[in-house]
Amino acid sequence: MDVGLVKDRKPFEHRIGLTPGGVRALTETGHRVYLENDAGLEAGFPNEIYRNAGATVVYSDEEVRLRSEMLIRLSPPTPEECEGYRPGQIVIAAWHLAVASENYFTKLLDGKVTTVGYEIIEDDSGRAPVLNAMSEIAGRLAVTIGAGLVLNEFGGKGLLLGGAPGIPPASMVILGAGTLGCEAAKFARGLGAHVLVLDKDINALRRVQAVTPDEVPTMIATRPHIEKALAFADLLVCAVAVHGERTPVLVTRDMLKLMKPRSVIMDLSIDQGGCCETSRPTDFSNPTYEVDGIIHFCVPNLASTASRASTRALTNAMLPFVVEIADKGFDQAVQDNPAIRRGTYTNDGHCLRKGVAKIFNVPHHVVDGT
Repeated sequence: MDVGLVKDRKPFEHRIGLTPGGVRALTETGHRVYLENDAGLEAGFPNEIYRNAGATVVYSDEEVRLRSEMLIRLSPPTPEECEGYRPGQIVIAAWHLAVASENYFTKLLDGKVTTVGYEIIEDDSGRAPVLNAMSEIAGRLAVTIGAGLVLNEFGGKGLLLGGAPGIPPASMVILGAGTLGCEAAKFARGLGAHVLVLDKDINALRRVQAVTPDEVPTMIATRPHIEKALAFADLLVCAVAVHGERTPVLVTRDMLKLMKPRSVIMDLSIDQGGCCETSRPTDFSNPTYEVDGIIHFCVPNLASTASRASTRALTNAMLPFVVEIADKGFDQAVQDNPAIRRGTYTNDGHCLRKGVAKIFNVPHHVVDGT
């Protein structure tokens, strides 16, 4: 199969879909890989390393697109880029179609583009291997960046997240006990922050306590408990995720008045719409804004700021699926592998995700495994 790696045009997206090692795994088994010129440079992988791995470097995204049966990228393509895709062409990206516009989704469906989303690939145990890999990095970055946001320079209260001798630590509340929330809790507690984790799933909270230092306190995420936590949160990290669907709003604007002035909200659920009513996507050119005295940080795809580490983690998690699709062809791979089947939004003009089909009022197409 002919596989293409394009350079992402989205501002502040520095990752690439495969490391040179991932490319070699494809070329050594007879597949061709086309790399857009300097597509891996911002992640620390220059053209020459890809050439040594067997890739062919070409000099436009259009040429990569025309030569490739399967394209691997990070951010969702623009509507203009989508118009250039052929029927049956496989495009792997972080599509997040549950929060896309109806017009955007319809173009993909009418164009019979096969769309595979990193964020919805799910194995039989319910794990999301690719999303988890990115969430592990984003959880650690949440603490690293959050420690800066509570300082004066970013509008915070001038706190030290982990405190110091004779100085109490900041209070960090994490809403969501999935991979991102768990990693953030471990890292923050290790720095000495006061941490509280809320989730509606008691088993998820048990997992958090099992892996965090000193068994951080946890609460079930009911509205009264969330309101109680907001009252003392210096830093609120929103890490709520529903696979393939829009994130539910758990913090409304009227709840902001419960927070102390200059407290910080990091809504890392923003990729799927955000779980705060007052959240809207930002980027690192202007990462924060203020609503009712509360600082908001809502930068999506946070893992891109550690682009080399994230590209390696992405390849580790995604390569087995890429190889299977390349070896078998998409139709056979989607029949054989339930994870690929669950990770597919659209194929041949059909919507394979029940939740997304409901959002856009289109039929849900079921693909049976063999």
